[in-house]
Amino acid sequence: MLKFEYVKICKVLGPVEVESIAFQNGFVYIDWDNFYNKYGNMEIKSGYVSIIGKPNSGKSTLLNAFLGEKLSITTNKPQTTRKRIMGILSEENYQIIFLDTPGILRPDYLLQEKMLDYIYQSVKESDILLFLLDISTDPDGSRTLEDEIVKNTLEKSKKKKILIINKVDLANEDKVNHLYAKLDSLKFFDAIIPISALLNFNVDTVVQLILNYLPVHPKFYPDDRLTDENERFFVSEIIREKIFEHFQEEVPYSTEVVIEEFKEREGRKDFIQAAIIVEKESQKPIIIGKQGNAIKELGQVARASIESFLQRPVFLELRVKVREKWRSDPRSLRTFGYTTDEE
Repeated sequence: MLKFEYVKICKVLGPVEVESIAFQNGFVYIDWDNFYNKYGNMEIKSGYVSIIGKPNSGKSTLLNAFLGEKLSITTNKPQTTRKRIMGILSEENYQIIFLDTPGILRPDYLLQEKMLDYIYQSVKESDILLFLLDISTDPDGSRTLEDEIVKNTLEKSKKKKILIINKVDLANEDKVNHLYAKLDSLKFFDAIIPISALLNFNVDTVVQLILNYLPVHPKFYPDDRLTDENERFFVSEIIREKIFEHFQEEVPYSTEVVIEEFKEREGRKDFIQAAIIVEKESQKPIIIGKQGNAIKELGQVARASIESFLQRPVFLELRVKVREKWRSDPRSLRTFGYTTDEE
């Protein structure tokens, strides 16, 4: 057996199973015979894959389908995703780190500019781009691919590009074949594949296609890691999802959710206190509702989903606060965590 500093050996080999290693006095001891018998002929692939596309094209639904569980919130309204969500798919010989991103749009205010920054950063850091096109709303692809921001984003990137024709369950076979032939003739994408993320149709095929382009590299994360975000983040996202589902027009887009307190209590329900931030005083009574009925209903459905996600009971307390024009205020956006690694 040879000994190496733990940090150095992990950089070289990535995660290995415990029967091949032993730890003592800050060093890791490798049983090389056992290691090579198990790992010597196995090529590990690992890399980052950005999921990008126009709003409501099914990016978050696809991420959840890849992982086999709900990580990103989904609604039938566009622009639900505001930040980059990492989801990690690990198998014995590969690890794909998916980056779910906000929808590509022309920004009208500072929050949307920040959302666009998340897309640009994800594209820059990824090995592969998955670009989603919603065939149900853009049957010939023109509206999507002729969008100036979409064109610039795709053309500037030299990464491998896989075009995903999504929601084929909402189109007939002739339309799918016509769109496929048109896009294939462009010779712009490295691969094109029709799927239904909602019905999990062809999702496994996309994974196999990704593996064709994924670089040989040790795994970046332990196999049991699903994401880089904490529970507080996902609780706030679940509450925000329920706001999108229960309120109409501008209200969902004007709200932010901040977890002010999160206490794990032994022998009792976890205590979660969340603030729903709105932009105008006139929006506050809409969230609260007559005699508090709206916020009570919101709390009930949010609590059920939070408990399902955390797999334990919680006590959820919701409050409504006003922060004028927070979507265009740099300080508020920093406070709410709308920053990229480059800022």
